[in-house]
Amino acid sequence: MCNRLRLSLKTELSKNQNMKKNFITGLLVLVPLFITVWVLSTLIGLMDQSLLLLPIEWRPEAQLGRAVPGLGAILTLLIIFITGVIATNFFGKRILRLWEAMLTRVPVVKSIYSSVKQVSDTLFSDSGNAFRKALLVQYPRQGSWTIAFMTGTPGGDVANHLKGDYVSVYVPTTPNPTSGFFLMMHKSETIELDMSVDEALKYIISMGVVAPHHGPVVHEHLPPMDDTADA
Repeated sequence: MCNRLRLSLKTELSKNQNMKKNFITGLLVLVPLFITVWVLSTLIGLMDQSLLLLPIEWRPEAQLGRAVPGLGAILTLLIIFITGVIATNFFGKRILRLWEAMLTRVPVVKSIYSSVKQVSDTLFSDSGNAFRKALLVQYPRQGSWTIAFMTGTPGGDVANHLKGDYVSVYVPTTPNPTSGFFLMMHKSETIELDMSVDEALKYIISMGVVAPHHGPVVHEHLPPMDDTADA
């Protein structure tokens, strides 16, 4: 009787473990798929709003009798491409300068447009240096290391108060790297990583689970810790 009861308990426990294993396996397969579909559908839905720029009689609802998902995304990409083509030729550059000069004369629009343009030029321009290097820095305290991105060097009056070779770094949060902290650190306190920005972002978003593939580990000398900080 006892043996039969033990056998029954083992069988039930084995079934529960198999069910748990299958459930977790299903989550590992479906969660990334659902998140990917959700992100893509959200982006396409946002870009589909560009159809509102068209006259009502030109929209798919009027021409085909129903909405066509993704058509607005194609229109958005087409608008971006045509704008780039126009802005890179001689006449397009003159028109762009006149347009920017007009915007900079509007009080509220001037501050918003100028700030956004400076950030976008830094991030997307080939000549910019934002997010070009992945760094290893001590944050939020000495002895704790995290990945950061070099965004440039301190400028303006800030540079007059920082003596030495300083760099501007962005420390992203995980798993959402779009929020983070802006720091100015001495270059000697940072370690440049042999890692691409994409690899570093994947490492951060995955909370360290997806480690970048690399060759043999080379132990580099880390900046010395200041013992007086613990005093």
